[in-house]
Amino acid sequence: MGGRVSYLGEFEQVVLLAVARLKDEAYGMRLRTEIAERTGRGTSIGAIYATLDRLVSKGHLRARDDDSGGRPRRFFTLTVPGIDALEASRALQARMWAGVQLPKSGRRS
Repeated sequence: MGGRVSYLGEFEQVVLLAVARLKDEAYGMRLRTEIAERTGRGTSIGAIYATLDRLVSKGHLRARDDDSGGRPRRFFTLTVPGIDALEASRALQARMWAGVQLPKSGRRS
């Protein structure tokens, strides 16, 4: 295998997927709601913003401030490296799951 690859953490992947899903509506509170609805788990707004800031610093997201709606909001957009990171995560999951046979529920080994 080639050089070291940096994979997304689970929550980073969830946040990037929520940004991709929400498109032009990807801002903090809307992302929090989307993630809660799709994962069934609540997340603090602080965790959302910390992850968004980290993903911006990694170059996976672009941020822009907008106060045209009366309330200032910071909107996020996927970048090409962000899309590539999501595709790499999907490919990694597929490689890891390939050929895995899990025991049926209720069985213990």
